[in-house]
Amino acid sequence: MTISRDTQKRREIVFHTLPPAQIQPALALLTQLPGLRASELSPFSVQIEYNIADHCLEDIEALLLAQGFHLEGSLLIRIKRNLAYYCERVQRENLGKPAPRTKNYPAHIEAWAKRPHGDHDETPAEWRQYK
Repeated sequence: MTISRDTQKRREIVFHTLPPAQIQPALALLTQLPGLRASELSPFSVQIEYNIADHCLEDIEALLLAQGFHLEGSLLIRIKRNLAYYCERVQRENLGKPAPRTKNYPAHIEAWAKRPHGDHDETPAEWRQYK
């Protein structure tokens, strides 16, 4: 199976300056992920390479945040990050990789069935009929 070069991604993750020394623990965590290569770019950033079919930047950064790392939050970095999230999400959809289901649909259906719903118009029935 040939992999399109377009599915190989190289991204930079920029960490906040505080707390210091986040790069080495982050590299240790990222190198444990299969199919992902990580290297240090500067004292506050790492470069990662991965295939879009296996990983996406949004999930990788969510993993880092869940582990207690602090990412840079400047406006330019957030714009770049959100643009990459969007592009990768669309590309994964085009490859046939559906987004993970985040809602428990049977629970929502059950809650909706218990909730009173229907016609909530307070207008009397005779006013709603036009003759």
